[in-house]
Formats: sequence, C-alpha cells, structure tokens
Amino acid sequence: MSVTAKIRQGRGPFWGGIKRIARRLMTAHLPVNRVTRPFWRGLYAVHVAIRDGWIATRRFFWNEPLFRSQCEAIGAQFQMEEIPYLTGRGRIVIGSGVRLSGKSGIGFTSRVTAQPELKIGDKTFVGHDCSFSIAKAISIGRNCLLAGGVSIRDYDGHPLDAEARRAGEFVVPEAVRPVAIGDDVWLGSGVRVLKGVTIGDRAVVAAGSIVVKDVPADSVVAGSPARVVKQLTPSPEGATRAGE
Repeated sequence: MSVTAKIRQGRGPFWGGIKRIARRLMTAHLPVNRVTRPFWRGLYAVHVAIRDGWIATRRFFWNEPLFRSQCEAIGAQFQMEEIPYLTGRGRIVIGSGVRLSGKSGIGFTSRVTAQPELKIGDKTFVGHDCSFSIAKAISIGRNCLLAGGVSIRDYDGHPLDAEARRAGEFVVPEAVRPVAIGDDVWLGSGVRVLKGVTIGDRAVVAAGSIVVKDVPADSVVAGSPARVVKQLTPSPEGATRAGE
C-alpha cells in the first residue's frame, strides 16, 4: 500500500500520532490520590450543598407556588421536587404528608365530564416519571407507594374503531371508567393500571405488571395481565404478612 493510501486511511505517521494524542487527551484527568482526595471531597460537599440549596430555593419560591395554584386543595406537610407536567383542566386534591418525587405527568381531558378529578390520599408517595391520564376520576388512597414509572389512566387513548381514529374522535363515554386505589397499596416500578380497575387495600402489584381487572385486598398480583400470585393475611394491628 502506498504512503498516500495509508495517509488517506489514517494510518500514516502523522495521522497516527494525532490519534494517539487524541486518545491520551480523552483519558486524561486531574490526579485524585491520597494528597488531593481531601481537597476534591471538600469541593464535592460544596457542590452538593449549592445544588441542594438551589433546588430547595427554586422549589419554595417557584415550583410549589405554581403547582399549588393549579390544585383545589393540598394538605399540610406536602413535599414536591419538580413541577408536574400538567395538561388540560381538572380538579386536583392532595392530602397531608404527600410527597411527589422527581417529575410526573398529569393529563386531564374534559370531553366526558367538565371537571375530571385526581385525588391523592394522606402520606402517599409518588415516584419519578409517574403519569396520570384522567377523563373522569382517579383516586389514590392513604399511605400508598407508587414507584417510578407507574402509569394510571381511566380511558383508552383512542377508539377501537379505525375510522373513528382517522376522524380524530375521542373514545365513547361508556369506555371511560374511573380508577380507585385503596389504602396502603404498593405499585412497583413501571406498573400500568388501566381503566375501570379497583385495587383493594394493602394490595401489592409487582413491577412491570399491567392491571386490567380488579385486585383483591391483601393480595400480590404480577404479570401481564396481572394475576394473583400470593394472598396476604392482615395482622391484628392491620399490617400484612405473607400467607402460608
């Protein structure tokens, strides 16, 4: 192979040297060792303090007031991080001690009822990237845990009929059915709860499950569609333990 061909393919001495220098620059870093580690640890602590202070300031003076203005009622000791992505108009009622972690999405449509409603009970935790699509009503009980990526909706996104979809029509009102989630329910990461579902108190839904029918109280469900895989027995104090 000629020298010219090697240069064109990046294999000549000049381009080979450039590549070696570029690789060294890409892997270069400031030294972190016994001598410099305390310095970088101190800077990291300063970085975290500044970041957390900025997040807290933005939440207090901007995020929370904006979100509260869109809610019908919010109880005491409410905590949130980012402003939920909110579309449409509806009624939002949030209980005491509720925490919204990260950023979630709340979508209302008023094509079925003039004031669709989202209710979240006391001391419920809503993880990052949860989404709620409401045409009538979604209610979540007290002391619930919603892991990241949970999706709850009370209607299908589009009609089943292809011609209706082409025409941009909404689902028929009969196809919109509220969702009700009881107290002390745990929904694992990525769970999908579809229209018309009622989840009983203290039930657990395994990560990634798709819930298309009612879930009994004190049960564990898993799969797509979700099915009961374990029954839980309430203790005298109201807690649950795995059934034998």
